[in-house]
Amino acid sequence: MVDYGVVHGRFQIVHNDHLAYIMAARKHCRNLIVGITNADPTHVKSELADPNRSRPEANPLSYFERYCMLRAVLLEQGLKPEEFEIVPFPINNPALCHYYIPKTATLFITIYDEWGEEKNNRLKAFGYNTEVLWQKPLDAKGITSTKVRRCIIEGSDFQPLVPPDVYRLVLEWEIGARLRQLAQQDRDIKYN
Repeated sequence: MVDYGVVHGRFQIVHNDHLAYIMAARKHCRNLIVGITNADPTHVKSELADPNRSRPEANPLSYFERYCMLRAVLLEQGLKPEEFEIVPFPINNPALCHYYIPKTATLFITIYDEWGEEKNNRLKAFGYNTEVLWQKPLDAKGITSTKVRRCIIEGSDFQPLVPPDVYRLVLEWEIGARLRQLAQQDRDIKYN
């Protein structure tokens, strides 16, 4: 068991498979750090290994909204506030990661595609210890935030895909209206 374990993701909307990833890493560390990527939209870069991750419609939530969702979910899982931290995680510029996480932390990774491999290699190149929790083909990924956002846009039932507090916050913050507006803007750009 390591002192500090780090998981990271965009969490654009936190879903049950994110939770499985976080809790799997939690079993291997005393202190959990959850890193939120694309925390500042002005620092988001396009990535060849995953070109869609930088698009505005793929990043509808603010850092604060994702922070609140993650905090609620972790508390809902029974973690105590002193057992975890939530921080920005600049995966687009790993040289900055040491400002947010201990250099001695173990970064727990899951790999499904070229982007997962790229992140693992990038973090290792900057001297971080990484541990792959699992590596699976893309078709075994399960729930994705894209799928959750699509369900919300289409008015489909997304409640089984997300933790209860996330469902509550999506409704409370009227995120569906925002997602539908972003989807319409994307369609308008494509057809004009």
